[in-house]
Amino acid sequence: MKAALPEHLPREIHRLEPAETCCPECGNDMEYLSEVSAEQLELVSSALKVIRTVRVKKTCTRCDCIVEAPAPSRHIDRGIAGPGLLARVLTGKYCEHTPLYRQTEILARQGVDLSRALLSNWVDACCRLMAPLDEVLCRYVMSCRKLHTDDTPVPVLAPGRKKTKTGRIWTYVRDDRSVGSSDPPAAWFAYSPDRQGKHPQYHLRHYHGVLQADAFAGYDRLFSAERDGGPLTEAACWAHARRKIHDVYTSLKAACQI
Repeated sequence: MKAALPEHLPREIHRLEPAETCCPECGNDMEYLSEVSAEQLELVSSALKVIRTVRVKKTCTRCDCIVEAPAPSRHIDRGIAGPGLLARVLTGKYCEHTPLYRQTEILARQGVDLSRALLSNWVDACCRLMAPLDEVLCRYVMSCRKLHTDDTPVPVLAPGRKKTKTGRIWTYVRDDRSVGSSDPPAAWFAYSPDRQGKHPQYHLRHYHGVLQADAFAGYDRLFSAERDGGPLTEAACWAHARRKIHDVYTSLKAACQI
């Protein structure tokens, strides 16, 4: 049995009436009996449009005073992109992993030529616009009593080398729902060009509490008394401990077979 389609989606109803207006067997009038319905999921493609803002000027016929409607603010100063288009570019790049050069090709198929450099400038401007939100999110995540952290490698273009280098995304997660907390869970991400321990040490410089992390040596200073503000309480990772135990078991088993 197929799952029902979500109720929150808008629905367009096509009602089909029988072609027969009277009974095809005896000619009598027909009355309503029941109906059969079936649903089909359709995609409404995004479409570009131009919003033209006309600011009217008026003049006084007596003293030649001129007034003009003020210009509405824009997310990017003098930018041509509306908030919906900016959100589409950011979502495509960071959530759907669609590079900007491919997005320019998608827009070109709709008859709008926008360079990759222009889209890159939009992304940079949006990052600066969201900087206050990033700061608030960071403070919220770091204000909990128990924090989970991990890092993952990401390929980053190396300028002028025509290849990529390995950067790092550091993830910090606050989530106490498993212990009955009603605080909303949240995650904060930080980027670094390498995996040196100074990066998590800087990110967690104001944090006090329990830190759950893997066995990366870069965290060792955080659990040391030498840390400014005192050491963090370590919550070791069972998965990483189990790997070491399994390595010992495998080596001993191999030795016994010899």
